[in-house]
Order: sequence, then structure tokens, then C-alpha cells
Amino acid sequence: MRGFYIGRFQPYHDGHHHMVEEIATEVDELVLGIGSAGDSHTRRNPFTAGERVMMVTKALDELDVTTYVVPIEDLERNSVWVSHVQSMSPKFDVAYSNNPLVVRLFEEAGVEVRSSPMFKREVLEGSELRGRMIRGDGWRDLVPDEVVDTIEEIDGVARIRQVASSDANGGDDHARPSETDTDGETPDPA
Repeated sequence: MRGFYIGRFQPYHDGHHHMVEEIATEVDELVLGIGSAGDSHTRRNPFTAGERVMMVTKALDELDVTTYVVPIEDLERNSVWVSHVQSMSPKFDVAYSNNPLVVRLFEEAGVEVRSSPMFKREVLEGSELRGRMIRGDGWRDLVPDEVVDTIEEIDGVARIRQVASSDANGGDDHARPSETDTDGETPDPA
């Protein structure tokens, strides 16, 4: 059986990793969708799709499950989002999400959806991690080592600090399914 799990992974953190480890016990193969693949270099989406593919691929190398990491660009129409995801991904049998909009859209499309408990949600949230990077607070112990290596390789902390200090952050006041972190984070207006 092949599962599907989508997130912005800005950055991929231990909460995501915990959920992937749980999913890996239920499936033979796992497709990870890199949501909002076209967005980067903003406070909310500092990392490119390619950088997030590196983070996720390296972090999952240790798992005993075949994985496919695919970028998924946003659509402005939620009603066709699931078919867009399906067109960009290997065929999957079940989707995993805790995000109410994502769950609803997959269910309306007839896709089985499973959820799992969130792990250390109070600190393992993308906006919290990005804020810690900006403030210089501890974040490295909240992401897999491979993600730390990737962020350091691309000078990601300097990037997010720079874009957070500018008035050109971009932003969007409405939610799209792939704009929410799979651990349930809702978009924060810029």
C-alpha cells in the first residue's frame, strides 16, 4: 500500500518526522508532497522546493520504506486541488493529514484519509521554528540532523532573517491546502 503525506516543510521538523515514522509502519511506500513548491524567500516560506526536497530526502534515508518526494505547486481553486495532487504524484491508496481542509478535500474526492496524533505540537510548528531562527533561539534540536546540515549549507538562517526584516515578505490571507503544514499549522497572514 502506498500512502501520501503533504506539507510545506518550512522546515521539515521532528513533528513531521515522527508522523512519517508512524505512517511508515502502515504503508509499503510513501509519497511526500512538498506543498507550496513555487514559494520561497519569504518569512513564511523561506526555503525553495529543491531545498525542502533535500531536507526530506536526507532525513528519510534511514527509514525502511520506499519514499518519493514530489513538489506540488499551489492552485487557487480548492475544488480541483486533489486531482492536481494526484496528477503530480505516484498513485496512492491513502492520504495522511491532520489539516481539516486537506482532510475534507480528500474525503470529498473519495480518498481514504487517516490522521495521527501531533507530536510536541507546542514547539514543533513551522512558524515557531522559523521564529526561533529569526530570534537566534534554539531550533537545531527540533529538526533532524540532516535538516540542520541542509539549512547550514544554504545559509538558510541568514536568508530568513534577511527576508523577515524586509517589507517585501509576500503573504497571503487565504488558505490553500498545500499551504498548511501537515501537522495542522494554519497560514499566518504576513
